[in-house]
Amino acid sequence: MECCEGKLLYGSLLSEKLKRQMKEEVEGYRANGLRVPRLDTILVGNDPSSLSYIRGKKKACEVVGIENVVHHLPADISQKGLEDVIFACNQNDACDGILLQMPLPDHLDANHAIFCIDVGKDVDGLTPLNVGRLYAGEPCFAPCTPLGILSILDAMGCAIDGARAVVVGRSRLVGNPVARLLQDRNATVTICHSHTRRLREITKEADILVAAVGVPQMIDHTYVKEGACVVDVGINRRKDGHLCGDVNTEDVLPYVHMVTPVPKGVGPMTICALLMNTMRSYRLKVG
Repeated sequence: MECCEGKLLYGSLLSEKLKRQMKEEVEGYRANGLRVPRLDTILVGNDPSSLSYIRGKKKACEVVGIENVVHHLPADISQKGLEDVIFACNQNDACDGILLQMPLPDHLDANHAIFCIDVGKDVDGLTPLNVGRLYAGEPCFAPCTPLGILSILDAMGCAIDGARAVVVGRSRLVGNPVARLLQDRNATVTICHSHTRRLREITKEADILVAAVGVPQMIDHTYVKEGACVVDVGINRRKDGHLCGDVNTEDVLPYVHMVTPVPKGVGPMTICALLMNTMRSYRLKVG
């Protein structure tokens, strides 16, 4: 497989492949005299990590040909001021997706701001209505990291239908929604967390193991079923400054069918999934 090196599946390579496909699609729209898809990003303040994320998303949009408009707001903006910008994006027919960059300054109510985003432009999949639709099994915009994980599993050639899947971690942004997406694909899913007893016994039964626990290199070969597909969502910084995931990749490598590395694993696919959702929103509007 072109996105793999041995048993390592690189999300960075998969995302490049998918972005090439989206670029061809956008070029087709332009050639037919249609407007191109547009993502509006709202950034409040100058948090260094947020600025870095915004640059990465803007670069990805440029590669694909998606227009990216960044609304850079002052750190002391009022709740009403922020929500006025969101409502203006809601009402702009040229805007297909709205991304509210987190975290927000402490004086702002992030949940209320998210609630203001038009559900049809919620390409981050965070509004209550999209969350409700996800769990009701109705069409929706799924959160980007879980959506990227499903794309990774498909690229691994993992047979999701009928598989036993275990998700270690129950966060609102990753653990719970990825479990829901796996159920929608007819996997039998178990969600584990810090209070789970006999964790190793459960994970060793998994055909698909998603590690999103936030503990550096916790998952070694004693947690893994032979031939399993393993997706490492963790991003941790070691004492030497290097990044590592929740999976001890070198230790599990001889036992798995395939595993994602950290870095260059799930992270690039999160941004790619944001573009995929923006493209889907565009198609729904333009037809």
